[in-house]
Formats: sequence, structure tokens, C-alpha cells
Amino acid sequence: MGAAGLVATFVAAIVAPSAYAQTIPLPRPAPQARSNGSFQMSASEPQAVRPPVAIAPKTSATTSTPPNPIIPDPRRNVPASIFMSFDANQKAQASKVSSYLSSLSNLSGNFVQVGPDGSRTTGDFFIQKPGKVRFEYDAPTTIAMVSDGQSLAIRDSKLATQDIYPLSQTPLRYLLSDRIDLMKDTNVVAVSADDLYTSVTIEEKNALVGTSRLMLMVGTKDGQLKQWTVTDPQGYDTTVAIYNLDTAKKPDPGLFKIDFTKYPTSGAN
Repeated sequence: MGAAGLVATFVAAIVAPSAYAQTIPLPRPAPQARSNGSFQMSASEPQAVRPPVAIAPKTSATTSTPPNPIIPDPRRNVPASIFMSFDANQKAQASKVSSYLSSLSNLSGNFVQVGPDGSRTTGDFFIQKPGKVRFEYDAPTTIAMVSDGQSLAIRDSKLATQDIYPLSQTPLRYLLSDRIDLMKDTNVVAVSADDLYTSVTIEEKNALVGTSRLMLMVGTKDGQLKQWTVTDPQGYDTTVAIYNLDTAKKPDPGLFKIDFTKYPTSGAN
């Protein structure tokens, strides 16, 4: 996967801590609108539903089995209109998600990524707000993504190269900020909920590369992030599930340092 694809794929997300065994959500499409009209999605979202898999946090003696992602139905059609109207319930749900994301500062955990071609990769991630994040892929993948709060580096240790992007030009800027109000600070095009999940879809327009979307899904009952899906300007989806989460431990500051001398760089910095 190229560096540009990784920038789109790894939209940062913040999740809540768990000191005990937790239920790990499987990536799935956005929830459909319910017939009782509590929340309405702006577009129809066919979905395949599977029960969540219980996975305990990783310890020194055992390693959790990653969840088996279920990517969204590619036939779904999320609207592109910027003139969306939302009812009071939808605004309240978006506000809850905003407050939850804003309340978090440190995070580490594991992820499972499923690309548009069905390829599956796993790894670890670390977040320290504001602005700092690191994603490490498991072997044999040799990619790492690092943000130092200003720049975002996509590093390939096998090729000994890295591409540098301004953090301000990626969707990461929203979710790595100290405070976020999704309805004010982003272009929300859809909000929906069912008994299990609340979904917020954000549209990001770029004059050079086109329109991309980020769909965040949080648990309706616990308010914790379960997965995200990024749709690139060509309409291809990348879905990421997260698990084994910890917000109590502060990540090592060295994880967020970009080495500008060891690796030749390309891109804008």
C-alpha cells in the first residue's frame, strides 16, 4: 500500500480504557435507520451483522486473537450534500461522541485493518494528544506512521524511505486535537444509531485529490469507539477495528519522534 493510501487509511481515533476483559467489536457497516424513527440515516446502509467476539487484553503471558473485520457494503451511498439537516436526537448523539473524544488524552492498543482488496494487516498504535500518534504494522509489513504534532511521516524501514505530510492537511487534525465539536469543526453528512452502534460520517473535500469520508462507529450504550472506515476519493473503503485498549498509560515520548536524518524524505513538510 502506498504512502498516500496510508494517510487516508489511518484516520486517528480515540477510544476508552478497559482494565478487564472486553467485548471487541467486528467492523461492520453503519447502522440502518430504525422504523420507530429515533435516528435517521441520510442513506440506506445494507449490512451483515455478526455477534461481537469477546477478547481479553494482551498480557505478558498471552496474546489476544484479533477480531475478524467485516467491511461495509460497497453498494451503500452516503450523500455528499453539505446542506444536511439533523434532528435533536442526531445532534445529541454527535455531541456525545464529540465530548467522549475530547475527554481522552493518551491511548495505546492494537488494530486490525482490512483494505479495499480484502488484504488484512495488524499492528499496534499509540496516541498522545494533541497531535501525536504512531501506528506500527506487524511483520512482515515494514510500514510505520508517526506524527510529532506538526508533521506526519509514513516510513518504510525496508526501503529506508519516508514521506512527510503536514498534519494540518490530513483528517488526523480533527481527532488528535485537544477538543473537537464534530458538528462545528467538521462536515458531518450523516448521523444514525441502532441499539448497538451510533455512526457519524464526516466528509472531507480536497481541491487536489477529491472527496473522502470517515465513518466513526461507537457503542450506543458505552459510548466507546469500536471502529472506523475511510472511503477514499475513488470510493474504496478501508476498515479498521481496535482492541486491547489502554488510556491509563502515558506512551513513551520517543515513539512520536520523526527521524529526518536517517531516512530520505519526500512530500511536503
